[in-house]
Amino acid sequence: MIELTTPMTASAMILGLTFFGIFTEQFHGIERAKFAMAGAGAIIIVGQYFGFYSPQLALQAIDWNVVFLLAIMMVIVSIMISTGGFDHLAQYLARISGGSQLKLLVLLGTAVTVISLLIDNVTTVIIFGPLIIMICRSMGVSPIPYLLAAALLSDTGGVATLVGDPPNLMIGSAAGINFNMFITHMGPPVLLAWLGILLGMGVLFKKELHTTIKHSFDHVVEYKNRRLWHKSLLVMLVMVALFVVHHRIGWEPWLVAAASLTLLVFMSRTIELEAVTMQIETPLLIFFISLFIVVGGVEQSGLLEVVGESFREIIVERPRLAALELLWAAAVLSALIDNIPFTAAMIPVLAGLQHEGVNVSVLWWALAMGVGMGGNGSHIGSTANVYIVTLSERLARETGNSNMAITPLMWLRKGTPAMLVTLILCSLFIWFGYDYLFVANL
Repeated sequence: MIELTTPMTASAMILGLTFFGIFTEQFHGIERAKFAMAGAGAIIIVGQYFGFYSPQLALQAIDWNVVFLLAIMMVIVSIMISTGGFDHLAQYLARISGGSQLKLLVLLGTAVTVISLLIDNVTTVIIFGPLIIMICRSMGVSPIPYLLAAALLSDTGGVATLVGDPPNLMIGSAAGINFNMFITHMGPPVLLAWLGILLGMGVLFKKELHTTIKHSFDHVVEYKNRRLWHKSLLVMLVMVALFVVHHRIGWEPWLVAAASLTLLVFMSRTIELEAVTMQIETPLLIFFISLFIVVGGVEQSGLLEVVGESFREIIVERPRLAALELLWAAAVLSALIDNIPFTAAMIPVLAGLQHEGVNVSVLWWALAMGVGMGGNGSHIGSTANVYIVTLSERLARETGNSNMAITPLMWLRKGTPAMLVTLILCSLFIWFGYDYLFVANL
């Protein structure tokens, strides 16, 4: 039996208290970034006292590739939003649906999924949420199926690419997984999940989607800056091409994003850097930086090495079973709490085993699928879900119709089954596609 040292115990207590504060944010109302900051400060002080951590090691623990990439993508997205191009796209899809609610659900759901491949899920639902309500009000139909589908599919679509969801950035950076490898391995299960959610929404909301549309949607919205929208799309294509070859030219993903942003701001004189950089979500970046420092301190204490050793036997002897267990554990925890801290805690464990020569490639993919799909399990499983629920509650207050609110019970009846379908599909993919996922060169 392995005994825990005093530094391990102290770091475990700091990690536990920090995560408890983060996970209970909705109860005490204190921002999670504040708890992460407090945890970072505590682990540095305790680490210095016991001699296992220092400010210098704390700086080394921060994954700046993730931080810079997130910040730069926020700026690029803010520029694209300002053009009105997303509004035009959503309303174009509404017009070509031809009055079919099922077709509209598929079109909007597909757009949300595709956009979530490159833009984080929170931004995606912030863009599409109000547009969905406006479209549904104009057509005289309930927006609930579309809002719920947007949340579910934004979470799901982000799983497919290296830049689609923050946990993916963390996993890819730690495991040395490039853009091509990520989308090659995560694309197929995400495609299955996308189909599963759309079919599930069609069944779960069969009654709502077959109601008669009161008004046809023929509203046309003009671009705010059409030329900048087209330039932004061109730059996004360039960025995707660079993401595909970034490992060959020796560029980290953040540098690809930075080069793309530089190209975009020089292509248009109307872009004011002061205005667009104001859209950077500083608390989120502080949260990531602090979390990296906390987990880095716990790793330096030796605790995560002990945790990794406890999983070694099942990973080596029954890797398929270990991958399935990690998939479901990550999904359940991500449905109940934020998936970012769980991902941050698991990464050093898997990285440590990988460094020792254990092939944990399947577990990296299982972790990515689990934390991504698991967010669909509850109304607080992801920030995108919380935003959609808040939007629906505001709509219920404005209309005086309580049926317009997505309640926890409604999510349990409509959203959780969709998550279970995606997890079953992912489990089958892991089981039967094990050899495909077992990449020895990770």
